Amino acid sequence: MDVYARLEELGLKLPPPPPPGGLYKPVKQVGDLLYVSGQGCTKEGVPCFSGKVGAERTVEEGQEAARICVLNALSVLDAYLGDLNKIDCLVKTQGFVASAEGFNMQPKVVDGASGLLADIWGEDRGLGARTAISAYELPGKITVEIEFIFQLKSDL
Repeated sequence: MDVYARLEELGLKLPPPPPPGGLYKPVKQVGDLLYVSGQGCTKEGVPCFSGKVGAERTVEEGQEAARICVLNALSVLDAYLGDLNKIDCLVKTQGFVASAEGFNMQPKVVDGASGLLADIWGEDRGLGARTAISAYELPGKITVEIEFIFQLKSDL
């Protein structure tokens, strides 16, 4: 399965890689693992969703924000690798959700990211271990930030 063809089937297009928000590498490779720094729900550095889920934002808006985080992660991976087809599978997702007091459905929000990754790579390769964490505030008042670990194919 070609990742780019699958993205096209899903009606998705990779955005330009987001500009770094500090001193870090967007992708750090250690062996066959690719650690993707936290990606926010931004387009060209501008927040698409701001505010806390459970107050200013709905769960559904949070899920859409999580999907944008995935597309940004794939964009930085594409820039780093030159070909997303080099990726074998997702290892882990760690999602941070700006949450109003009393909101405890962070896993439901991060399902937006997990669902998209499963749509792209299938459940066996697109779902990994996962953490969904409440955050009081996120950079730039964004609603969701997610970091990922992917594994490269062994035959590279």
